[in-house]
Amino acid sequence: MTLNMYQASIPVMLQMFGSIAAVLDKAAAQAAERKIDPTVLVNARLAPDMIPLSAQVQIMTDQAKGCAARLAGIDIPSYADTEKTIDELKARIAKTVDFVKSLTPDQINGAEDREVTLKIGGNDLKLKGSQYFFHFFLPNFYFHATTAYDILRHNGIQIGKRDFIGSF
Repeated sequence: MTLNMYQASIPVMLQMFGSIAAVLDKAAAQAAERKIDPTVLVNARLAPDMIPLSAQVQIMTDQAKGCAARLAGIDIPSYADTEKTIDELKARIAKTVDFVKSLTPDQINGAEDREVTLKIGGNDLKLKGSQYFFHFFLPNFYFHATTAYDILRHNGIQIGKRDFIGSF
């Protein structure tokens, strides 16, 4: 069996978005049970010099919509980074899921050889689609997903590895 770029990319994104959305649901429910203002969680950080949960989810969605669009060779949708609540973060995830699901295998397959150009530090970084996906996107995507999970866990939300992995 051959693995194509669509199979390697889109289901991975969808699985992790399902997991993070479910973790956010648990966070909201547990905050309500414990009478914790959920905005405390949305603004929480692992360390003073790290970005908060809200930005972790924003970057995670930015990475996914950027990756999917670049692999498909289409324009990247733009979102304002204005989410301040768990519900707003979940809505951003849902919007990203809708975008990612709108792409077809025909748009993504073959992208492993498509040139992808990223602007990093004012410079162009040119990569093949497969390099971009496996060596840039995946580490970034999972870093922000893991950090979002870790922020919630660090703040006492009862979640575990199964919550992070989710269903596939």
